[in-house]
Amino acid sequence: MSASYTAVGWNRQKKIYDWVIAGLCTAYLTLFALLTLIFNDQVTLETLIIRSTSTLAVLLLHIILAIGPLCRLNNKCLPLLYNRRHLGVTMFSMALIHGVFSLFQFHALGNVNPLVSLFISNTNYSSLPAFPFQALGFFALFIFFVMAVTSHDFWLHNLSPGIWKTLHMFVYLAYFLVVMHVMLGVIQYENNPVLVIMIFTGMAALTVLHLRAAFREHRTDSQQFSKQLEGFVCVCDVQDIENGRAKIFCIDKERIAVYRHEDRMYAIHNVCKHQGGPLGEGKIIDGCITCPWHGYQYLPQNGQSPPPFKEKVSTYDVKLIENKVWLNPIPFAEGTEREGALIKN
Repeated sequence: MSASYTAVGWNRQKKIYDWVIAGLCTAYLTLFALLTLIFNDQVTLETLIIRSTSTLAVLLLHIILAIGPLCRLNNKCLPLLYNRRHLGVTMFSMALIHGVFSLFQFHALGNVNPLVSLFISNTNYSSLPAFPFQALGFFALFIFFVMAVTSHDFWLHNLSPGIWKTLHMFVYLAYFLVVMHVMLGVIQYENNPVLVIMIFTGMAALTVLHLRAAFREHRTDSQQFSKQLEGFVCVCDVQDIENGRAKIFCIDKERIAVYRHEDRMYAIHNVCKHQGGPLGEGKIIDGCITCPWHGYQYLPQNGQSPPPFKEKVSTYDVKLIENKVWLNPIPFAEGTEREGALIKN
């Protein structure tokens, strides 16, 4: 969390993460160049750059889109989510290099502006085999550009989390454009099926991951609670929740995180104010519920972020009856103090 905006806010973890990204990208580009030169020593430098950066950008895009469902399936992947925006900017940088070199390679040799040439050199929009696939890549790159320049929390705050999240969901439209850009380009210029196989493998992997994650969330949201008492619902046993952790329950279409902290049970709204992260999948650090996505914190007894931060979430009443956890799904106003339920040993 931060109380003010800074141009760069790298902590030690982010620095290590960025160095790892840089190292892996360098290794990929180097290996790609070596293999290309071995099998095609006639390749030009421009073509080598265009192909290496494009394949790396596509690979990074698949990794980025896989991080979300992976984190919902396995908490060990959360460090990837914490730094996902850095990976997104890296992907955009590779795509931008690919786009710039492609633009000058194929559209800068005539007397027409390269950007204009991009759209008028091929107008076969009614023909699938001859479709102007480069235009699709341009629009995908534009979406990635908007996402990259709005990745800082300054934009998240000023656009509001809802609008910012909606804006960044356009990544799936960009992904569709990239897939069509690659597939149509392969049809027109390539005979090697390797790239097609890679794209289909990536699409299949992403589909499976997102379906598995969606099924898991649906199972949580569909859980039925039969025992009710004076507005409270029996949700689990005390032993089902380990100290410093939570379980998430969906009641009346609202996801609620029930946390066990020291000798008490607390309940807060599950959605983080930052980017809608699942607070119930985090843990208590330094006495604060810590969002697993980007580290935003809230006090378990009132749902307030510790000063000087101002974020607040709703709180709920919890009580214990014979080691059973009972939860009242009617929320209190955001930041309302609740004493929690005392755990008797």
